[in-house]
Order: sequence, then C-alpha cells, then structure tokens
Amino acid sequence: MSPRAGRPGPHTLAFVESPVQLLNVLEWAHAHAPGVGLTLVVLSPVDPMTRGQLRRMAELAREEGHEVRWEEARGGAGAPLQTVGGLSRLLRRATRIVLGDPFSRYVQLLLTITRARDLVVVDDGTATMEFVGQLARGERLVRWHRKGGRPHPRDLVLAPVSAVARRRLTPGGKRTVEVFTSMPMTDTPPGVTVSAHTFAWTRDRFGPPSVTQGADMVGTSLVETGVVDADAYLEAVRSLAKTHGARRYFAHRRESTEKLHRLAVETGLEIVRPELPLELIARRGPIGRTVLSFPSTVVHTLPLALTGTEVRVAVCDIDPAWLTKTASPRAQGFLSGVTGSARDVHRLSAVAGTA
Repeated sequence: MSPRAGRPGPHTLAFVESPVQLLNVLEWAHAHAPGVGLTLVVLSPVDPMTRGQLRRMAELAREEGHEVRWEEARGGAGAPLQTVGGLSRLLRRATRIVLGDPFSRYVQLLLTITRARDLVVVDDGTATMEFVGQLARGERLVRWHRKGGRPHPRDLVLAPVSAVARRRLTPGGKRTVEVFTSMPMTDTPPGVTVSAHTFAWTRDRFGPPSVTQGADMVGTSLVETGVVDADAYLEAVRSLAKTHGARRYFAHRRESTEKLHRLAVETGLEIVRPELPLELIARRGPIGRTVLSFPSTVVHTLPLALTGTEVRVAVCDIDPAWLTKTASPRAQGFLSGVTGSARDVHRLSAVAGTA
C-alpha cells in the first residue's frame, strides 16, 4: 500500500466535475506522485446524485491526505465569476494542473488563467478517446455526441476561450501534456505522453469482492444525451435481463428518475443508485458473475478494476435502429469503436427484436 499524501512537492492543482474524474485523479496521484499532496477543486454540479457521489469521493481524497476545496460553481448567476475570481491565486501559483474534462467550458476558462507548464488529463470515460483524437487531428474540441450538429449560440460566444484552452493543451516549448488513461489510444498527438491507468489504487484499497451467481446490469445515459430512443433502450434492457438472468440495474448518475421508474416497473430489475463510481462499487462487492453493459466507459475500466476475480464483463452492441433522428452522424461509429477496442470483454450482438 502506498504512503498517504502529505509531503510537499510541485504545487499540483486538480479540477474535477464528476465522481469518476475525482477517482481518476486519485489513481494518477497513486501512480505518479505517491506521498505528494495536491489541492483538489470540486466544481460542483447541481445534480443531487452526482453531488452525493462527489461528497463521498471527497472523503476518500481527504483520507489520502489531499486538500479538497468544494466550489458551488453553479450556484447562481454570479457563481462562475465568483468561483473563477476565488481560484485565480491558486491557478497562478500552480506548477501542474490536473483536469478530468477538457471539453468543459468551466475548465477551459480556468486554463486561460493558469501559468502551469505541466498539464495532465485524466480519464473522463470515452470522452478521453475523442479528446486525444481531436487534438491529434487539429480539430476544435467538441463532445462526440454533439459533433456534426448545429453549434449552440453559447459555443460561438465561448469559441475564443476554447481556442486558448486548446493551445494550452497542446505540448510545445517548455509545456508538457500527459494523458493518464485506461482507454485505447490510436491517434496520439506529437509530444503528448500517454501513461497507463490500471486502477492500481482501487485494487489496493478495496476488495477482492464476493461474486454472486447471475448477472448485474450497468445503466447508460445514452437516452438522456439524445443518442438512443427511450422505448428501444427499455426493450433492450428487458431482453438482456431475461436472457442473462440479471437482477440488479446500476443506474448511471445522469439517468432520469422517470426512465428508471419505467425500467423498474416493466423489467422487474432492482434499481441501484450507487453512492460511488461503479469501479469502486464492483471492487467492494458483492457483484454478479456477469456484468452486462452497453458501449460505455465501464467496458474498459471494469475489467481492470476486477482483475483477478471471476467476473466477466459482457457488452451489447447498439443496433443502428435504436438511434434517434437527432443523434450525431458519428454516434454509431463511435459507439462501435468503444466496444470493438475494449479488451477482456465478451461481445454480445445487438438484442434481436428491439428496433
């Protein structure tokens, strides 16, 4: 077990907006800066489930010896200006910035202020793959499910901020950029260092889990992001649960209450709202011998977190017929790539009869 943080080192400032990002900052610190404390700034969202998971993750970060600063970054019209103003001194002092979401307008704005020459991007799920690819191709930073659509007026207003942030995230001169990831990287920009994220901290701190018979299912927010039709998704979940004997459905933190209620009533699954990221929940156990998922981050991360256990991760492809009319033209190819590039998972074909 690595030493808890606390001894001084280069001043590292980390920004996170989700529980998974916070987990991955802890993983990066465990792998690359053992024993060195960092200042971890939580740019808190308004969603209650996400806030709850972030508070639990913040407790774990403090137990590791890191300083946690909670910012009500979205707590009203004046919150962004107040938050940025309050962080200005820290940003100018920091020699290293660690961030979890380079697509975040908030983080992009903060990057325009910092003088740090060392930048680290930790995993924010499948978005990390898209970020690295866009950086390599010289494209503007746009989330994959919005690519190809009409720009929002806010995007046009913030375009100069995004452009500056993109330059800061491009290595050059004395500026270094590291990507700490468990995702497969095909197009790596020149000068960017890619380091392996193996969930060593998670395995070190938790488990091994008890493994139960049957299957558990992992939820996704593809309906909420407008990619997959809600009725098609519900039918796919019902079919998968029946075929594989699934009993529990671990909800994604962004899934709507209305959709989860429908799932519970129409499939009979027990809906579980995890208090921590799924990698920690699975590692602590109990967890089903088979974990069913649609294309998402967990098809890459769960096999790593559950290394050495008997758990099998199975991923179900997305049928093109499930996509909404407003889905990004890139949706099908991107989701197929997420599944196809996953290691140590069992691939299921799209569920028949759910179109």
